[in-house]
Amino acid sequence: MSRRPYFNERHENLKQRTKDFGLRVIRMWKSLPTNTLSEVLGKQLLRCATSVAANYRAACLAKSDPDFFNKIKICQEEADESCLWIEYIIEAGILPASRLDNLLDEAQQLTAMMTSAAITVKKRLNAEKRSKRQ
Repeated sequence: MSRRPYFNERHENLKQRTKDFGLRVIRMWKSLPTNTLSEVLGKQLLRCATSVAANYRAACLAKSDPDFFNKIKICQEEADESCLWIEYIIEAGILPASRLDNLLDEAQQLTAMMTSAAITVKKRLNAEKRSKRQ
């Protein structure tokens, strides 16, 4: 249970990818129209999109599989929430879908990757529990 398989080249690449996602959202946020609706939706997106990278970095420093699982679930939630706020910005007519499609796709891909990581670790944790009971 004290393994630390969270620090390798693949994780370094994902750390960069989550950071790049946050930077892309920062640039998009700067271009939003100046009005209350854009400000509220934009700040919500800004918070959760940048949180994906921060929490993924924390997950990479996890002390154990349970610790990693808890932190990766936060990443999953923040990435999925980013999808929601991007959808709101599109559907409210603040920015056109054509401008945000790639950003939404990246948020969806990050959500899928975090979900996959959580499933993998959860299976490992369950297998460890089963082996301890036997």
